Amino acid sequence: MDVSLYVYDLTKGLARQMSMQFLGIQLDAVYHTAIVLNNVEYYFGAGIHTTSPPGSTHHGRPMEVISLGRTDLPADVIEDYLQSLSEIYTPESYDLFVHNCNNFSHDFATFLVGKGIPEHITSLPRRVLDTPFGQMLKPQLDAAMRPITQAPNINSNTSTPRVGPGNAAIAGPSAPKARPNGAAGLNGHTSYSSVGVVNHASNLSQLDSLLAQARSTCAVIFFTSSTCPPCKLVYPLYDELAAQHGPKTVLIKVDIGAARDVAAAYSIRATPTFISFLKGEKQETWQGANPTTLKGNVNMLVQSCFPPHQHQALRMPTFLRASLRPAIYTKVPPLEKLTAKRGDQANEISIVEAVTFIKARNAEGSKEAPLPDLPQIGSSMATCQNRLPQDTMFAAYDLFRLMMVDARVSGYYLAPEEAGSSQTKATLSPMLKYVNGLGNSCPYNLRLVAVHLACNLFSSHETFHHIILESPVLSSLLVTLVSESLLDKDHASLRVAASSLAFNLTAIEHLARVSTESGSEKRSITLASDLQTQLAACLIEFLSSESESQEAIRGAVISLGRLAYLAPKGSEVLDLCRAMDAGAIVKQKVDVVAKGDVKLVEEVGGELLGKGLR
Repeated sequence: MDVSLYVYDLTKGLARQMSMQFLGIQLDAVYHTAIVLNNVEYYFGAGIHTTSPPGSTHHGRPMEVISLGRTDLPADVIEDYLQSLSEIYTPESYDLFVHNCNNFSHDFATFLVGKGIPEHITSLPRRVLDTPFGQMLKPQLDAAMRPITQAPNINSNTSTPRVGPGNAAIAGPSAPKARPNGAAGLNGHTSYSSVGVVNHASNLSQLDSLLAQARSTCAVIFFTSSTCPPCKLVYPLYDELAAQHGPKTVLIKVDIGAARDVAAAYSIRATPTFISFLKGEKQETWQGANPTTLKGNVNMLVQSCFPPHQHQALRMPTFLRASLRPAIYTKVPPLEKLTAKRGDQANEISIVEAVTFIKARNAEGSKEAPLPDLPQIGSSMATCQNRLPQDTMFAAYDLFRLMMVDARVSGYYLAPEEAGSSQTKATLSPMLKYVNGLGNSCPYNLRLVAVHLACNLFSSHETFHHIILESPVLSSLLVTLVSESLLDKDHASLRVAASSLAFNLTAIEHLARVSTESGSEKRSITLASDLQTQLAACLIEFLSSESESQEAIRGAVISLGRLAYLAPKGSEVLDLCRAMDAGAIVKQKVDVVAKGDVKLVEEVGGELLGKGLR
């Protein structure tokens, strides 16, 4: 997809005429920018907005259109990154001088094409504030511009491509991704939503399309008509059942008065009539507006399609309440000492930019820290193994670890390698491969910092975490890093860090399984079976010998529990736990863990790896 920058003048020419008189410097414009790709315009004002066609916002036509290049990133990856930016670019965070539309465009452009927007645009606020009158007029300028910069999106065309629901602004991280019937997404094609809502079919073609989506699950067709009062009595219940079962079933409503071809094809002569389908096969037909019958039949259909897992009957409140918040390593060492270890390389532009970014973010937060040149930094990190002695390599990794604390940075480097520039997206793999390849000869400080860096991958927005599981290379490197670090007998801090990385990895797997089982979301991406088995074997071996670190044991117990919980019957992980008597090994840690974790150990060792394996 081509990526363009739309540049607007918020003053409509007044800046060029009046700036010298009021500020003592010549300004060509007060810039507002937006990113345009796939015929959609993205900009920051009262949150992140989208509009199509481009140039149809309240800002009018752009004064300039700049081509930024092309991106081959998949649409869902772009949407995920925008969701992560929505946590930073909120309506409340807007500031005309330090956190504005141009900062958003710069961050988004960097992610899409590996370079930001022109410097004369991003530096304009600084130029204004460097003048005496700019500082004095700052409150007035901000107040004058705010009604323009934060005006609502006036384009309310419901067929406009968009990232989130609605067309006004992208919602926060919890916003659902399902689109209403007929809504177009970033991919530019139309699809019918079948998640958590009742779907309406007005002809046979639409009905066949909806039933096709349910070939691996189940579906119910509710034949109704506008002249059927009893039908309306169960409308609310039908909506509730759709929301309750989410992706586990497709609930469809057909008005036979409007869809006569459907009524004829299914021989419907009375309403309400219901027909159920299980994995593409017709099951039952019943009539009447009996709420009890409708609810019972739908629930039984879903249960037949998705039998409840035996682990759901286990009593494990402490285990299930364990935090899913990833372990992130944020401590900032003295940066001058850290960069000094790079020798002459400390003066490289990429290193200077990285240090400046870390200092700004640490002092003022994300909104005060515009992204540095991530492609250049990525290239520097990917080749540092060839330019630094092994005993000082940890300094380069630690600097990168500090950058990865920022969700924008970790999300950028997590984007699929095959989808973007090989220069930037091939940063993480070489770094992790280098550490894993050193084996037992890897210096302790380098391995420790590498594990901390790997943990910080999870600072990215949660919608990016599935990429870790999707990438066979990255997930394999992470599991190998855990395995080799967790069994280090000489360094307790390294074992704690490795336990934290296992905790982060298994949290994604756990969320995917729980979401699928509960019906709140259907996810097919999980950690590869062989990697699950490798990780489980390492955790069991670690628990069988560890007696020193309570923190590491706690993380390992939770991680092993998450690999086993809701695992498919007959899976290699469950077979391994039986063969190695994992339950007994875990229960032995009751006398080692902290008092507050005794219940956790008893639940995982006795319930999950005891009763749950029978």
